[in-house]
Amino acid sequence: MAQELKAMNIDIVPNIPDISVVYALIIAAAVGGVAGYIGSLMVTKRMALMGGALGHLTLPGVAIALRYGFDVSLGALAFLSIGIFIVWILEQQTQLPTEALTALVFASSLSIAFLYLPHEETEHALLGNITQISFTTCIITTVAAFMVFFVIRYMYKKLVLMSISNDLAQVDGVNVGYFQLIYLICIACMIAMGVRIVGGLMTAALVAIPACTSRNVCNYLNCYAYKSLFFGSLACIIGVLISVYSTIPVGPAIIITSTGIFLLSIFIKR
Repeated sequence: MAQELKAMNIDIVPNIPDISVVYALIIAAAVGGVAGYIGSLMVTKRMALMGGALGHLTLPGVAIALRYGFDVSLGALAFLSIGIFIVWILEQQTQLPTEALTALVFASSLSIAFLYLPHEETEHALLGNITQISFTTCIITTVAAFMVFFVIRYMYKKLVLMSISNDLAQVDGVNVGYFQLIYLICIACMIAMGVRIVGGLMTAALVAIPACTSRNVCNYLNCYAYKSLFFGSLACIIGVLISVYSTIPVGPAIIITSTGIFLLSIFIKR
């Protein structure tokens, strides 16, 4: 029977997913889950839209990485660090409010990005790209995501207390400035990793939507945090699969999936 099938040019070996798709699913599950977990804090602290602003700041780094052929997450993290430092310096040297300085730096970075961004790579930079993921990239990204998770997990209750009142946290012995800095560094790392799968335009949704979904179905803190992680991973895995088996870019596929899960959670809540 096998010889007859071979004679008819019919492949009897079952379809095996391309290894890059497997790597993409691993990265999506790790980054999406941890982004949702950290997003549960960002929503509580009313910082969800900060993810979008930081995503725009990564674009010059992504553009340079694509032009010169190195890892986009490294380029994104480098420019993210530079941008945050510039905002801090300008805040010390001027009397302008932080949000005004942030808008200035982010808008400037977006302009710089389009000066360096190769036209053929524009869609990948803005909407994400999972077609060229190596084993090394998969391992490093996954390990980095888990490191961020354990750091945030260790600080979670302190950060929740800080979101209620910095004064109350200080009375309880929490070093507010130190934990706030570590928290911002963790956010920056997740945004840099998230750019790979959803691009530079939709990073706010990557952290915010799973947390909003979790809030619809949870009534206590641990449930809220861990279901944010679950919904983030689920949306990213489904979104990657939709992108692989259709013509939809990976970023929109993930965010549309996450939005669909959120809408479903509204009916579950009722």
